[in-house]
Amino acid sequence: MHLTAADIAARAGGTVVGDPGALVTSWTFDSRAAREGSCFVALRGHRDGHDFVADAFRAGARVALVDRAVPHLDLAARALVHTGDALRALQDVAASVRRDRADLRVVAVTGSTGKTSTKDLLAAALASAAVHANPESYNNEFGLPITLLDAPPGTAVVVTEMGERFPGDIAALCRIARPRYGIVTNVGLAHAEHLGGPEGVAAVLGELLEALPPDGVAVLDADDPWSGWLASRTAATVRTVGFGERADHRISRVEVDARLRPSFELDGRRVPVPLRGAHQVVNAACAVVVAHHVLGLPWDDVVRDLQGARGARWRMEVQESATGVIVLNDAYNANPASMTAALHALAHVGVPGRRIAVLGDMRELGAHGDAAHAEAGRLASALGIDWVVGVGEGGARIVQAARAAGAEAEAVADATAAADLVAAAASRGDAVLVKASRALGLQAVAEHLLRVRAGR
Repeated sequence: MHLTAADIAARAGGTVVGDPGALVTSWTFDSRAAREGSCFVALRGHRDGHDFVADAFRAGARVALVDRAVPHLDLAARALVHTGDALRALQDVAASVRRDRADLRVVAVTGSTGKTSTKDLLAAALASAAVHANPESYNNEFGLPITLLDAPPGTAVVVTEMGERFPGDIAALCRIARPRYGIVTNVGLAHAEHLGGPEGVAAVLGELLEALPPDGVAVLDADDPWSGWLASRTAATVRTVGFGERADHRISRVEVDARLRPSFELDGRRVPVPLRGAHQVVNAACAVVVAHHVLGLPWDDVVRDLQGARGARWRMEVQESATGVIVLNDAYNANPASMTAALHALAHVGVPGRRIAVLGDMRELGAHGDAAHAEAGRLASALGIDWVVGVGEGGARIVQAARAAGAEAEAVADATAAADLVAAAASRGDAVLVKASRALGLQAVAEHLLRVRAGR
């Protein structure tokens, strides 16, 4: 929706300084991403967005949403919209636009793992339906409002990802987006430190189910032990996918090729999946069910368009280095469920050489952390991973458990040490997985391996 500075001020309860007719056609909180017609939202975090308003204007932004004075600006054909709280104002504008667009069909995707991949798969499957989805992981209190505001005119379906770290997070996002359809991928231990274990995780994910209207639809994994409890939280229709007989839509005949591309049958019809790893099967099944069975797109169109899905950065990227090493870069983040999926992927990849796992801390697990890291080490050994390199404190616990289970393992302090160690040891035909919470920066290990030149 195109809005003027005056429109934004009216929706946010703010005041305009500058040109009230300055027109906004897109939104951003990053001055480096500003372009002609942007509204730059000056958020306060580890850096204060107000310090970058001038940069955003130079890049083409026409309006800045602010909550303090920003002096020395040229406001010709530009405007500041002053509010008491820029973040709250952004949310208020998005909520008001959503109310105006009652025709939008909003699908919300949440879960402990797989929500970004499921969002990407669903957006691809809906390609013929005038769909708009959040870029990357715009799944929080400022990313979701920007997703709604950036939906182009004529958009029919918005797919939005919803992240959770604390109780009430998803309920707050639902008040803005007002989803009619929802997917919960699974219930795990992600952010368990803040949410109080599996029960707390289920409760916050259940906020999406509670927000769906009676004429809405929820799609759940029938094989997740929490799905029955989640289903009880909603007045919406519930559809389930899974491998067992109680699933409404049955998954069967899963195949995974040597480069980790899966395919499966859903209710007896074949579905190839463009993302990597067997764990993407359930994610793809949820996407197909929403696109075909819930929103009514033809099966052939859904399966064809699904092939256009592209995985997000550092999520099971599979590349071969100049030295012939297969690098599985899954370093975006980690929790027990995603660590298990990544280790199974490494064990399955078809290579003649060794399988090497570079594993680091899984953060925000609280009291569950020690046991989760030890289980990852034991699993690596049980799957026959040839060498485990542990990074950081959590990585050291993984190494300790892997050694106790009989695996070869070594602990290092940080990503730089891991990159040097593995680059010196990995040979043509080996496969290397890198996996940890984002804070450890293990993508640097993958990038270092891919930079190593043949002949070294």
